[in-house]
Amino acid sequence: MRIALDAMGGDRAPDAPLGGVSLAVGQDPDLEVVVVGPADLLRGRISHPRVWFEEAPDVIAPDEPPVAAVRRKPRASLVRAAALVKSGEAGGLVSAGNTGAMMAAGLMLLGRLDGVERPALTAVLPTRDGRGVLLLDVGANSEARAPQLLQFAWMGAHYAQQVLGRNAPRVALLNIGSEANKGPAAVRTAYHELQNQQALNFVGNVEGRDLLDGVADVVVSDGFVGNIVLKAIEGTALGMMGQIRTALSSGTRARLGGLLARPALMTVRRNMDYEEVGGVPLLGLNGVVIKAHGASGPRAFANAIHRAVEQARGRVGTLIAESLTAGEVP
Repeated sequence: MRIALDAMGGDRAPDAPLGGVSLAVGQDPDLEVVVVGPADLLRGRISHPRVWFEEAPDVIAPDEPPVAAVRRKPRASLVRAAALVKSGEAGGLVSAGNTGAMMAAGLMLLGRLDGVERPALTAVLPTRDGRGVLLLDVGANSEARAPQLLQFAWMGAHYAQQVLGRNAPRVALLNIGSEANKGPAAVRTAYHELQNQQALNFVGNVEGRDLLDGVADVVVSDGFVGNIVLKAIEGTALGMMGQIRTALSSGTRARLGGLLARPALMTVRRNMDYEEVGGVPLLGLNGVVIKAHGASGPRAFANAIHRAVEQARGRVGTLIAESLTAGEVP
C-alpha cells in the first residue's frame, strides 16, 4: 500500500512528518510512502528504499483562503498529494495542514461520493466504557443543513460498523436537550428525518455532558459545534492531567501515591492522547484523506499513516457509497 504524505503541513513540518514516515515504514513492511514537498529540502532528511519523493515547491499557509489557495497553487504539497490519490498512484493522503484547503483539494480533485453533499471530519472520543464514540462533523463544515446532518449520520453509522466493529451502531444528535423540539431548525428537522430512517438505530438527542458516557456510538453535529466540543475536551484533558501531575509531585506522600497510580494514569493519558489516534478521516470523498492534528509529532504522523492504510485496504469509502445508495447499513 502506498500513501502520499504532505511533508509541509502542520506546526512541526517537515521534521515531524518525516519522523512519522520513518516510524511507519519500520512498523509496516508492506507500506510505501510518497513524501510530497520541496525535494531538495527533504531528500537529505530521510532515506529508505520504500520512501519516494514528489516535487512540490509551494506550501498553503494556515491563514490562506482555502479555495483560492488550491486554485492558485497547483504545485503546493497538499494539492500534489491529492493529485497522487486521484491518479491512483497513492491509496490515500495524510496532512496536518490547512483543514479548509484539504476540503477544497479533496472536493476539486477527488470529488464526492455518490449521495454525499458535504464531506465530514470525524473523531473518535474516549468514553467511560472504553468503547469510544464517533463524533462528526468536527470542523469541515461550519454550518450544515438537515439533509447533510442525515448524510453524516449514515456515513458515521457505516464507519462505526466497518471500522469500529459496532453492530447496529446507536446514532444520536448533539443538542442542548433531549427533547425533539430543542436546538436550531436544521437539528430539529434532522431529528424527525432520522426517526424515519428504519435502517438506522437512532436514539435521539444527546447533550454535551453525556457525550462521553457511552450512550451512543455515533454523534452528529455541524462542524462549528463539533470542533468546539473536540477542542474543549482536548483542552480539559490536558488541563486535568497537568493538575494531577502537579498534585502528585506536591510532597513525599503524594509522590509515593503517584508511583502506585502511574500505570492507571498512563492508561488514561493514552486514551486521551490525540497522538495515539494519529489523524481523523474526511469521510464522503472519493478517496482516502486523513487530517492529522496541527501540533502532531512523529508518533501521531505514523499513526495517521496507518489509519490511511487501514481505510484504503478496507475500501471504507466504497462501502459508504454503496450504503448511501442502498439506503441501509449493511
